[in-house]
Amino acid sequence: MSERPRRLVVAITGATGAVYGVRLLQALRQQAGVETHVVISEAANLTLHQETGLQRREVEALADVVHSPRAVGASIASGSFPVDGMVIAPCSMKTLAAVAHGLADNLIARAADVTLKERRRLLLLVRETPFNLAHLRNMTAVTEMGGIIFPPLPAFYHQPKTVDELIDHSVARVLELMGAPQAHAPIWQGM
Repeated sequence: MSERPRRLVVAITGATGAVYGVRLLQALRQQAGVETHVVISEAANLTLHQETGLQRREVEALADVVHSPRAVGASIASGSFPVDGMVIAPCSMKTLAAVAHGLADNLIARAADVTLKERRRLLLLVRETPFNLAHLRNMTAVTEMGGIIFPPLPAFYHQPKTVDELIDHSVARVLELMGAPQAHAPIWQGM
């Protein structure tokens, strides 16, 4: 029997930073042995077009499997379906709150809930600043449940010259945390 592919779920919500989800899907598309499942919220559909000029179908074409955010009975909504991890990029404060409080009323929140209950890796690229106390408490709750809060903050030690380099660096760090090979983030060698 052949080994199953590495499965990763990428969810894109309506927060600003839709390019992070797109770049992540593009990077994963280039990796052999990785099967991607994508869920794009209704609000993300608007943000994707506003920020990247892409239509939903163009982004969905980057994934192996596409799920509707309303399909709470999809394969990724069950712990019996083997998934190696999930990334919500970007993650709105609404979605963060839903994950923090177990409000699995759509497929993104349900798949995140399943990811946590199965003790699988969950990364949330939260996009809102400044944070209010509710945001911080929700981030703490998700962290206490085993999730990783990953605001896509730029790093400058590699002396980026373009916005694309900043985005690629954050995506490379996400790939590292998900156990996927990456070639965009230089490894710090010390001073």
